[in-house]
Amino acid sequence: MSRPLSLNAWARAAAALAVAAAGVSAQAQSSTPVKVGLMLPSSGTFADLGKWTNNGFRLYVEEQGGKLGGRPVEYVVLDDESDPSKANENANRLVKRDKVDVLVGTIHSGVASTMAKVARETNTLLIVPNAGAGEITGAMCAPNVFRTSFSNWQPGYASGVLAAKKHKTAVTISWKYAAGDESVKGFREAFEKGGGKVLKDLNLPFPNVEFQPLLTELATIKPEAAYVFVAGAGQVKFVKDYAAAGLKTSIPLYGAFITEGTLAAQGEAASGLQTVLHYADGVKNPKNEKFIAAYTKAFGSAPNLFAVQGYDSAQLYDVGLKAVKGDTRKKAEMIKAMESAKIESPRGPLSFSKSHNPVQDFYVRVARGNQNVMTDTIVKGLNDPSPDCKP
Repeated sequence: MSRPLSLNAWARAAAALAVAAAGVSAQAQSSTPVKVGLMLPSSGTFADLGKWTNNGFRLYVEEQGGKLGGRPVEYVVLDDESDPSKANENANRLVKRDKVDVLVGTIHSGVASTMAKVARETNTLLIVPNAGAGEITGAMCAPNVFRTSFSNWQPGYASGVLAAKKHKTAVTISWKYAAGDESVKGFREAFEKGGGKVLKDLNLPFPNVEFQPLLTELATIKPEAAYVFVAGAGQVKFVKDYAAAGLKTSIPLYGAFITEGTLAAQGEAASGLQTVLHYADGVKNPKNEKFIAAYTKAFGSAPNLFAVQGYDSAQLYDVGLKAVKGDTRKKAEMIKAMESAKIESPRGPLSFSKSHNPVQDFYVRVARGNQNVMTDTIVKGLNDPSPDCKP
């Protein structure tokens, strides 16, 4: 007849069972896909931007053998249509019905702001690969919300630094929505700090592309320079309208995204335009050279800024997952690792501020043929101060 186990023996047996169970659980999780909710536009004004972002994210995953943090990846894809009125329902569907481990999106600032609200309410990790709405890493900042692109203030500010070196007066033109307002605010801050004066802000509702009345008014005001913020399909029409109005040779045009991804469609109208962004053709670093080669091979065309931002979103998430060996339940440890990440990006060094906004260099680019060729670094390590963020 067997003797009953002592208390110590029971404790040792229980501990052994717990260790074994933990090992089985860890093994099971490592083979379970991590679910990535890609909430990006695949239709409408920003469809191409969504496609390029998606391409970049998936390219990084493929380079890791189809895994992130040692776990296979399952994508849940949703077209957000760049429609803020549908954003709450769409984001909640991914979180509550599809139970994604991370939300990745989006392009439109209004949609992204709603995604950030849902992420805060549900404590879901959110990585914003493009939309620059200031509130996301400002008043709405949260431990679980990161951005791998820019705040709208950043490229506007860097553009203002450049324009102030050459001009004393300027007029701004933008779509009247969060991205346009914040980009113009950044431009004005730097331009006036540099001794210039913004004479007037001209705008029209998003996504209206009837630019002619604004261009007529611009010609009447006669500033030394103009700054524009429109994006996506609107870029092509604006640049062509600007050249057709004879303004290209009389009022130098500055912008951030105005030639990004659209040079082929803009043609000669874009030739010679100067822009300022955090990526450019000709950025020299080993990571960028490998990235360009891999992207071109995978998709048959050279990458642009949006592809870089998607790629770095996957890089950042991988940093968090690797820190916890793929265990998404250890959210606090993941976030800590992502906060301190020093990413080798195709754009150059990439780190994150206290508000989880990128700290990065900004480059002067000149449109030549189908490339935005880097000519200078206008600001190094630009950090949005995000004064409204109270982490």
